[in-house]
Amino acid sequence: MESTKSKYDFVIVGGGPAGCALAAGLAKSAQRPLVLLLEAGGHNDDRALRVDGKRWTTFMEESMNWGYKTTPQEHCNGRELDYSRGKGLGGSSAINFGVYAVGARDDYDEWASGVDDKTFGWKEMQTRFKNLETFNGAITHSKYEKYANSVASDHGSSGGLRVGYADDWERDLPLSLDAFEAAGHKLNPDHNSGNPLGMAATINSACKGERTTAVDLLFGAPDNLVIVTDSSVQRVLLQGRKAIGVETQGNQYFASRDVILSAGSLDTPKILMHSGIGPAADLERFNIPVVNDLPAIGQGLRDHYFVPLVLARNPGTNDRNSFFQDPAAMETALKQWEDNKTGLWTRYGCQIGCGWFKSDRITSSPEFKALPASVQEFMNRETIPHYEMITHFPIHFVLPDMFKDYSYVALAALMMNEQSVGEVRLQSPDPDAPLLFNPRFLEDPFDRRACIEIYKHLLEVSRQDAFAKDTVATLIGPASDSDEDILQFWKEFLSSTWHMTGTVKMGKVNASDAAVDTHFRVRGIENLRVADMSVVPVLTNNHTQTTAYVTGVTCAEVLIKEYGLDEK
Repeated sequence: MESTKSKYDFVIVGGGPAGCALAAGLAKSAQRPLVLLLEAGGHNDDRALRVDGKRWTTFMEESMNWGYKTTPQEHCNGRELDYSRGKGLGGSSAINFGVYAVGARDDYDEWASGVDDKTFGWKEMQTRFKNLETFNGAITHSKYEKYANSVASDHGSSGGLRVGYADDWERDLPLSLDAFEAAGHKLNPDHNSGNPLGMAATINSACKGERTTAVDLLFGAPDNLVIVTDSSVQRVLLQGRKAIGVETQGNQYFASRDVILSAGSLDTPKILMHSGIGPAADLERFNIPVVNDLPAIGQGLRDHYFVPLVLARNPGTNDRNSFFQDPAAMETALKQWEDNKTGLWTRYGCQIGCGWFKSDRITSSPEFKALPASVQEFMNRETIPHYEMITHFPIHFVLPDMFKDYSYVALAALMMNEQSVGEVRLQSPDPDAPLLFNPRFLEDPFDRRACIEIYKHLLEVSRQDAFAKDTVATLIGPASDSDEDILQFWKEFLSSTWHMTGTVKMGKVNASDAAVDTHFRVRGIENLRVADMSVVPVLTNNHTQTTAYVTGVTCAEVLIKEYGLDEK
């Protein structure tokens, strides 16, 4: 619903995973406060956007993607990299690739320790994760149970997010999973138990053929939740050092209690800066009056990144050509999905494998040993991986002009716990202009060494006899196995995984690198909070849509307790 009413109890900016979780949590509290959720984009309510097998293409919808790019990356051959961010209700959950992974329990315990607040520890966070989801752990074929076998106590059954495994798998997926096992990488039949280490079938943000997005958390919300779309917030309205509302291009909306920014790691800092909150020197350079000098805002950008290994395969191992080379088959399948959400669009591209791993080669390297002792200790904890690998990434959706033969397997290596740290900075006094995004990929020597070792592991997996016998050729890969060629390959093919984190970092009171406290309050400003990935002080070892969801839920709990909203 939409409204022209301008006064609310809470105004939330951003309708992505954090914002939707927060809005739903506040609106459903016993006192039913009046909550406004403002979203810069549209409703994203076309039913076709929910086709499970097409979740790899929604990021190409211009109306749903801000279309951001990084600055030229010095260590990636000067390339400007895609920095996609979701636009519209659902945010990036409406354009991501659908991996639903919560990360390592040690991630959350590190978060709690770093901010000195057990609210963010694994025990509390796991409860929130379970409350968020309705988990479908059913495996249609018993032969697949070795790759996906969950413990019910680690999952929820009544939350708004329907997640689980695809009913039907492409028949060569087990071949890839077996290759990892043959290479000495253990299987982990449930990567959402708190310990992600090992290879598994991926839990998807989808269920029964239909994609799940953050919008699903808004279904059934009471009428005290007001949603206004196509309203890009330019700045926070301040009365001295107190937030009283927000301003869009044509309207002002006021909050009697709090304004909460949930616009993400790339846009929340922009709104703050254009409100006079941020690094004073940058604000002054663009003639923005400084209300609160907070140098930490815009700093601390961290992100995962990946490269592929694409192998042409014996067509006898799979039947993708029978589908993707036949437009009539794809059209028929789409009509079947529209009728009852079944058919081949609930098979192809719907189930991938992923795993998180440690590497002795990485921890024995001089570059690892040169890291601060606290970083080494964290990376050596029981559940903390050094990298992630993926199999069955349908890369032809991303590079459609490159593939005419779909008998291939795209593996991918993802860097975890990278040590390069970037920033986002103002480039214009125009509040509608994006910031400059500089993640500084591969800047740290440790990252470069780790990427080489990670890719060697991936090559070894691909060369397991039972798997390699059906490999016809390498379509995308390094020129050779040498360190130099592998590193050059990363520089040429590295892509963000779009897990931007940490640009309005949460921290202990008076921590110099922190901008918000453990109640999500922006330092030095009353009634202004931030609840999205920008506040998360640990780049969690997962696909961070889940971390965004749980951040929104946690903020809702904090506000409900602080304002006594569950009191009748």
